[in-house]
Amino acid sequence: MTFEETDAFFMTRALELAQRGLWTTSPNPRVGCVLVRDGQKVGEGWHEKAGEPHAEVHALRQAGVSARGATAYITLEPCSHTGRTPPCADALIAAGVVRAVVAMEDPNPLVAGRGLARLRAAGVAVEVGLEGEAARALNSGFVRRMVQGRPWVRAKLALSLDGKTALGNGVSQWITGMAARTEGHRWRARSCAVATGGGTVQKDNPALTVREVATARQPLRLVLDPRLETPTDARLLGAGGKTTLFVGSGVSAARRAAMRQRGAEIVELPEKGGRLDLTAWVLEWGKMGLNEVLVEAGPRLTGALLEAGLVDEMLLFIAPMLLGEGSLGAVVWHQALTALEQGVQLEVKEWTALERDWLVRAEVRSG
Repeated sequence: MTFEETDAFFMTRALELAQRGLWTTSPNPRVGCVLVRDGQKVGEGWHEKAGEPHAEVHALRQAGVSARGATAYITLEPCSHTGRTPPCADALIAAGVVRAVVAMEDPNPLVAGRGLARLRAAGVAVEVGLEGEAARALNSGFVRRMVQGRPWVRAKLALSLDGKTALGNGVSQWITGMAARTEGHRWRARSCAVATGGGTVQKDNPALTVREVATARQPLRLVLDPRLETPTDARLLGAGGKTTLFVGSGVSAARRAAMRQRGAEIVELPEKGGRLDLTAWVLEWGKMGLNEVLVEAGPRLTGALLEAGLVDEMLLFIAPMLLGEGSLGAVVWHQALTALEQGVQLEVKEWTALERDWLVRAEVRSG
């Protein structure tokens, strides 16, 4: 399908609007909409928060009667079902929009082409695919959850140039500088939740909150704690937001009750191979409506998630230092590799300087 230069211009604007919802829209997708009539923008909007009007509604309200005869540039297929808000496809039709340029089809089974079909049935000219890859990247977590039932999982590591995350005695603060740590908080802010292991909670006592950047909400905290050994005075239990502890079947009722009194939710996971089932853990995140989860864990849990094929993306904050033999590595495998081909293959998507440090953002391709 061939699009005009003006189509690309206005879709780019719609994507810019959609990005404004990076930190607020979950569990809904990030969506932007621009209405154009006679080559002039007459309305625009973006989805801000679940339960509030969608991007199309904001744009239509701004356009008023000027929406009649307009083209709508939308980053995601308009919804066709009634949820917390009425169908956006019907709103576009009622407003007299004559053409819709849509970046991508909605993977939500409740929509999945029905919104486009409704527009076409009403005589609206519909074209799909412009900036589709950018729209999917913006909503990677929503797409993953709709298709596979689990969120987009990012694993964050701060490491030296020789791949070490801590000294042999466990000291790791601070490998990276302030600019890198602030960027890490930005990734926390856009995540629905931050996941870690019980060992990290006991050793480092992290709060796992967003502190270095302004945010409208704190991410949930998800702790894999098979024997429920998280201290009752752990910082993450007293911080803003909610904490869910994922435990094994052997945890006593008294211990569970004590943690619930501290405000924690307890979820029991099945075992697989003598350990808590990591796939079941990540699928629970999907059931919770989480689109993006940031893993900030130790090398063993990070390695286990990678081995299980449950990590989609790596955020590698690299400091210009060498820690040498005896320091702790970035990941630990359950079984040692015997061939280079068994290693986890990454595709670098971004390489950014952060004052003295670097951020390498890479998607996991195989392993």
